[in-house]
Amino acid sequence: MINTILAILYLAAWAFYTVRFTKRSTHMLQQNSYKNERFWGWIKSHMSRAFPIRNTIGLAAVVPFLFGAEALGLIIGFLYFLFMALTMPQLKEKKALVITARVKRLFITIGVLFVLFTIIGLLLGNTALFYTYGWLVFLTVIATMLTYFITMAANYINYPMERKISQHYVNDAERIIKSMPDLEVIGITGSYGKTSTKHMLETVLSSEFNTLMTPESYNTPMGVTKTIRTMLRPYHEIFIAEMGAKRPGDIEEICDIVHQRYGVLTAVGEQHLETFKTLDNIKKTKFEIVETLPQEGTAFVNKDDENIMSYEQQNQCRTIYYGIDAEDLHYRAKNIGYSSKGTSFTVVKYDGTTAEIQTRLLGRHNIYNILAAVAIGSEKGISFEKIARALRKAQPVEHRLELKKTNGNITIVDDSFNSNPVGSRMAMEVLSHMPEYKIAITPGMIELGEKEYELNKALGTYMADACDFIILVGKKQTVPLQDGLKEKNYPESQLYVASDLQDALAKMNEIATQPSVVLLENDLPDSFNE
Repeated sequence: MINTILAILYLAAWAFYTVRFTKRSTHMLQQNSYKNERFWGWIKSHMSRAFPIRNTIGLAAVVPFLFGAEALGLIIGFLYFLFMALTMPQLKEKKALVITARVKRLFITIGVLFVLFTIIGLLLGNTALFYTYGWLVFLTVIATMLTYFITMAANYINYPMERKISQHYVNDAERIIKSMPDLEVIGITGSYGKTSTKHMLETVLSSEFNTLMTPESYNTPMGVTKTIRTMLRPYHEIFIAEMGAKRPGDIEEICDIVHQRYGVLTAVGEQHLETFKTLDNIKKTKFEIVETLPQEGTAFVNKDDENIMSYEQQNQCRTIYYGIDAEDLHYRAKNIGYSSKGTSFTVVKYDGTTAEIQTRLLGRHNIYNILAAVAIGSEKGISFEKIARALRKAQPVEHRLELKKTNGNITIVDDSFNSNPVGSRMAMEVLSHMPEYKIAITPGMIELGEKEYELNKALGTYMADACDFIILVGKKQTVPLQDGLKEKNYPESQLYVASDLQDALAKMNEIATQPSVVLLENDLPDSFNE
């Protein structure tokens, strides 16, 4: 009887710890978009986090069973898992696990797999080797050690069900779009600039139309689907859908749901090369937004982007070009001026009319984002005067060259969302124009495949020309940046390599003894913490 009570206590302590550890494994799976191949790649590069040595110590509880001390083994196991749960290190999470319906279903499947380990342990309990509860302790400890594999297995088991559920939601979203024949859908994609362009466009169009845009970074098929099913209403006249991609076919998949009338292509660059493999694949994928337009549709394209212009467009639909430097533009920005208060420039339309634009947004790339919004707004019949008035009120998009004034000497330029090669270079250009003491904080760029070292090293050289002081985040992650700085003979006295973001911010506060502008360039997700 006493052993049964001890076994119950043991299982309670084991479950207490294992549930908490499972939450972490599920968090990393979610951060890797529920893709087992990406999750496995994360596991291989973070073995100490997926399989911490402390999880193996529980096997010591099995030893007493070999000598017939069943109660002692259960007590040791109980104390071990209780201690593990109470002393579990708290990790700093930038984005917590989101408990969605899918996560709940995943938890159920994971729970079933853990219960199977428990049942098998009890069924083997009558063998002479480990007595009644020896196998139970052994197999539950092993199950905890294999938590990340069990999470991956549960995700694989759930995949057919999740695919059917997703397809049902997609079909429903497409039905809703088709039930609104007067709705005009505008799709926006590009390697960067999508979200900022979306916000600028919504600011312009909402001055005259009932407009809905996909919120935050809801730029996947399921994100767009969720927006349509939960937010799109019969009174909406325009729906703006941001479209992201990490592999060929991703844009076309969203286009098949929304059936866009207008397509905006902001820029094409080297991003997510781990999945795209080549720049040509990126070009083809981004152009899916143009190639899927109907005959009566209109494409709005950044003509200054050499990667866009090197692609041979097949769809002969009407195409509006915008830019700054290229020839034969329909919408051009001229007389550009920058300051710590924002940007000013003149837009010249193909019919000769002009508009003076003033905005709080910083950087050349934001001029392109605004030009796209001006072009669509004008083509939709909104006057230049009304467009300019709307853009004066436009707020910077969160974490995308967002200007923040803090107390004391520091002004923050927050560009911490998903840095890319072109965007980071433009951010350095913005920083270089600031009159104050210039500080950059960055961990570098990720998901650039074989070119990751080369592109980060190049970023290091740009930083050397733009910054008075540089704080790198992550000793291993920033080696390419350090190499780029060394190549430019950047003074070591003006460089600090921080262990994490908190260390970096502490250093920032230490050195900002004069009026300073601090650029926060990229903020890696939790799955990339060293």
